[in-house]
Order: sequence, then C-alpha cells, then structure tokens
Amino acid sequence: MTRQANHATVADDRRTDRQATILGAWDCHAHLFGPYDQFPLAQARSYTPPEAVDTHYLALLARLGLSHGVLVHPSAYGDDFRLLRHALASHANLRGVIVARQDTPLALAGLRDQGIRAARYSHRSGAGANFAGSASLDDLRAMAPRLADAGLHAELWTDCKVLPDMADDLRRLPVAVVIDHMGGFDVHAGLNDPGFQTLLALVGEGRTWVKMCAYRNLLSASDVESGLAFHQALIAANPERLLWGTDWPHLRVQPEPDTGDLLALFKRWTGNDGLVEKMLVDNPAALYF
Repeated sequence: MTRQANHATVADDRRTDRQATILGAWDCHAHLFGPYDQFPLAQARSYTPPEAVDTHYLALLARLGLSHGVLVHPSAYGDDFRLLRHALASHANLRGVIVARQDTPLALAGLRDQGIRAARYSHRSGAGANFAGSASLDDLRAMAPRLADAGLHAELWTDCKVLPDMADDLRRLPVAVVIDHMGGFDVHAGLNDPGFQTLLALVGEGRTWVKMCAYRNLLSASDVESGLAFHQALIAANPERLLWGTDWPHLRVQPEPDTGDLLALFKRWTGNDGLVEKMLVDNPAALYF
C-alpha cells in the first residue's frame, strides 16, 4: 500500500493505471498547497508541506475514476482563502471546507454560492495546542448557530480518546458534524474501546458522518487488515452516514501511501458494490452538492 515519493506534487499523477469510473463519485477530503509563488503559506504556521497543486489533484481524480472532490482549507494558510476560492471558481466539480474561528470577520452568508459547504475544527488528544491557523472545539460551539443559518455543516478532526467527553456537545449542535479519519480510532484498543463505541453510537443516531479513511490510524499496526473490523463496524452502525476521502497529499506520512491502493482497499473492505456507490456517490452528494 505504500511507496516512496519525494514531492506531493507528482506523487500520484505519474501512475497511468486507472480505477473503474463510478459516475458522480466523490473524494471527500483533500488539500491543495501552492504554487507558492502565487499562493504563499502563512508566516505563522505549524508545518511547511511540499506543493500539491490543483492540476495534479485533478489528474489524481481522473486516475481514481472519481468525478468530484472536496478541498479542506489547510491551517498552514491561516485566514488566507485565496487558493481555495481560486480552485472552486476554476473547477465546478470541486467543493470547499474553510477553517474559521469565532472571531472571524468572514461573512458566512453566501459562502455556499462560492462552493463552500462546511467549516473545520480540531480537538485532539495528546497533541497539545491546535496547529497554528486551526479552529477549536470552543469555536465550533460558538459558531454552530451561524453555520446553521448559512447552510453549512461542521467538520471535526478529533480522535476516539476525547470523543466520549464531547459527544453530548456534538449531539446538541444545530448542524451535522462530519468526523475525519474514522475518528482516529486506536487499533490497539480494539472495537470495544469506549471512544470507538461512542463514534458508532453517534453515527447510528444519524446526525454524525464519518470519513472512511483509515490509513493514518494504522501506521503503527503490524497488519493493515487490522482496520477491517473497524470499517465493518461503522458500516453496520449506519451506512447512510459514511463518506470516503483520499487525504491527499498525505502530509507528514512516510513512506507515502499510493492513493489508488487506498481506494482499492476501501472497495475491498466494503465488499458490496451497492454500498461502495452509496458511500462514494449518494452520501457525499447529500452533503456537498
């Protein structure tokens, strides 16, 4: 599933093999960076990634047989949304997720007309302060009514260690919440881990969605197949609330995974063409169209 790559800008578009096209299918989680001479990073940032530009991302979508993509604004750009807005204005098949704190001067009304569908927040265990340029759980609590009024949902980068403590907060929000990276489950803690059980409960209740991108949770696992049981448990909880995302360009992961391999693994683990289509086409269309 992995291979070495020196630059995210060319990591996935060199390959010529293609997945079978699924009409209307979505990648629900990707990031763009650069070109830096046109879209420089924020001075105050927690990381400096290699460039990952829109032409390479569109080539990746074509190779994967996907029609649409969701671009998540990276914290390394701070409050500068020029790259995201440029990409959305240039490519009708893309949608966007901003990062906004409660003191933002950004007017949320009208963002849907620009292709933006959500705002992203972070609340993780063991990570210290959030990345520079990110937004917190407190920001989400404060902004949720404004998001609802603007027709936007919330996206949350979190993990199962902290999920039980904030589950009731999420249930009270007036907007749907999409949780990234399968809730950051702990493969070593197992299916009965209280945090993962909380994730299953939230998904089963129907107002929480999950992006089924497992690989970051399996970097310390001896066998990638140890993630299969978590994948299947979420499908059993509620397949109507599951999405899939590439997580391209796979920041700070070495060796870098091949995105086509990740999609093939997702399809194999799901094991049912109807469910694959639901999670790649129908479910994301409900959130991002």
